[in-house]
Amino acid sequence: MKKLLVARQLLLVALCPWYLCLPALNAQSDEDTPKEVDLELFRPRPMDTSKDLQCIAFGSCNKVDQPQTMWYDVAANNPDLWIWLGDIIYADTTNTKALAKHYKRLKTHPAYKQLREKTQIAGIYDDHDYGANDAGKGLPNKKGSQRCLLDFLDVPYRMPVRKQEGAYQSYMFGKGDHLIKVIIMDTRYFRDTLIKDPNPGRRYYPNLEGDILGEEQWKWLERELTNSPAQLHLLCSSIQVLADEHGHEKWGNFPNARKRLLRLIAQTQPTNLIILSGDRHMAEVSKMDLIGLPYPLYDFTSSGMTHVRTSESESNKMRVGDMIVKRNFGVLRIAWEGNSPVVTMEVRGNRNELFQSITVKY
Repeated sequence: MKKLLVARQLLLVALCPWYLCLPALNAQSDEDTPKEVDLELFRPRPMDTSKDLQCIAFGSCNKVDQPQTMWYDVAANNPDLWIWLGDIIYADTTNTKALAKHYKRLKTHPAYKQLREKTQIAGIYDDHDYGANDAGKGLPNKKGSQRCLLDFLDVPYRMPVRKQEGAYQSYMFGKGDHLIKVIIMDTRYFRDTLIKDPNPGRRYYPNLEGDILGEEQWKWLERELTNSPAQLHLLCSSIQVLADEHGHEKWGNFPNARKRLLRLIAQTQPTNLIILSGDRHMAEVSKMDLIGLPYPLYDFTSSGMTHVRTSESESNKMRVGDMIVKRNFGVLRIAWEGNSPVVTMEVRGNRNELFQSITVKY
């Protein structure tokens, strides 16, 4: 009988290469872990970082119970990479079985499935797929939320992000003098408590002592930015970094953490860094002239793939161009003049309509 079991395992390895990626699956003690792998839910696929990125698309705030009309438009741009900036689904649950079902509903949608087959996908959760509205480090079963996200993104079990606390990760794409580093921060897993403001227009008081990333993630981020050989850096945050006048979730609710992030960018001076963000149910581009940084710092927000906000105006002294309150996704088109990137930031919507285009030459 023992020889028969060994032979059966060897046959599985020979016939199913993905089986090699699952050493941790049977080791998981969580009762929510499936006994058998559902390949529609999880098909591990390592990221091919040798690929040059000429087009990157990204978005956030996607309710799976609403029509998924945007995916063919995203695919029409032939993106080399799609980046989720949070609220991939609206599950608002800490039950990993329920969370996995919501992810599967999106993952098996024909239009998204088609994109998934052609395009590499990375990303991070925000509050509604992390587990609860505006949730932070105190969320129960946040490890389960991290695992469900990584399963949705097809991250193999052997990858380091599977073994760490928090879903932050980075990828270096391309080769030679055209390297692009994608750095994805986790703004939920370690984030301190928001302080409620009874004024509905503001919502939160600044938490002067609070943090967003946690010390381990701060150390990791500093390593990612220090002496990086990339010629373009994309720093991904589920919430806005630069825009600071509105009363919703933002880095500005933790002003010391925001100052620390901006100071770290100025001190490490990564070559040509752009922030990508989501969450706001609208799209806009913010710009800051950061002291110590030899180029302008942009925060490109795209949010609202299935729904948008009602208010069409909001103060943002850093805004470049318009605030776009239409269902949208973001596109980065990257060309090169020698070793210098030329980045075009596009806001697009249904039928791939172009709402706004801003080009930055570094």
